[in-house]
Amino acid sequence: MATYTALTHLPGREAAEDLALACEDLTPEPVGTGVFEIEDGSERWEVGAYFTEAPDEIALAILAAAYGAQPFAVSELPDVDWVAHVKRELTPVRAGRFFVHGSHDVDQIPDGVEALWIEAAMAFGTGHHNTTKGCLEALDRLATDGFKATRIADIGCGTAVLAMAAARLWHVTVLASDIDPVAVDTAAANVIANGLDGRVECVEAAGFDHPMLERAAPYDLVLANILKQPLIDLAPDMARHVAKDGRIVMSGILTTQADEVTAAYQAVGFAPDRRDDMGDWTTLVMIRG
Repeated sequence: MATYTALTHLPGREAAEDLALACEDLTPEPVGTGVFEIEDGSERWEVGAYFTEAPDEIALAILAAAYGAQPFAVSELPDVDWVAHVKRELTPVRAGRFFVHGSHDVDQIPDGVEALWIEAAMAFGTGHHNTTKGCLEALDRLATDGFKATRIADIGCGTAVLAMAAARLWHVTVLASDIDPVAVDTAAANVIANGLDGRVECVEAAGFDHPMLERAAPYDLVLANILKQPLIDLAPDMARHVAKDGRIVMSGILTTQADEVTAAYQAVGFAPDRRDDMGDWTTLVMIRG
């Protein structure tokens, strides 16, 4: 079956979401749409629509013009088994004591590591992206330095790889939340696959807005690998939910954005502990004063 993509970008999340919604009224109808922030500091958003038959390019051009977007770029994707392709291309990742792998690499697990199994089909949060790898390395350093955590939350958990890593390190129950119900289901499946059922609890929530997350506060450690603006927006809530001398580990931050995120957290009582840059991405560790 042929698959077609139609991609554009424009300033502003609200306009991008409105455009994606308008695309759903096209004929032929897309099988899915998506809105993603372009992570280059430009404050622009990408809108994608996906079709199983050739889209109406005139209708797409009219929509782009109506919403102030760039013209849609329409492409036909090759007929590829993408999961098999990803399995071939994604090699295991070593991040401190952690070894993140798929089922196809289970025979490559070295001795003496904390192995985390994340399937290649769930590529976001497998550890291959420098934001996830940076957070895993930060967790490894905290444990090596003797930091102890008994109350831990992973906000915006994705695949729950960070929550599972923390549960392995400190042998406590970790709360993992995500605003996306599909991510929560994926996270819960990964928890079971890694033998951590009952050690990582996955809930659907925006930030800390869930009774379980509220009851468990204040936290010794909060993990948040999301994006710059959601992190900044979360700063006041983070200050309310993190205990004195507690740590936060944050990423999803471009190196050009790190100072802005740091300043937002300093303004609510956090002090910088460590900054690590990996390629274009930064991982921040901060301490609650």
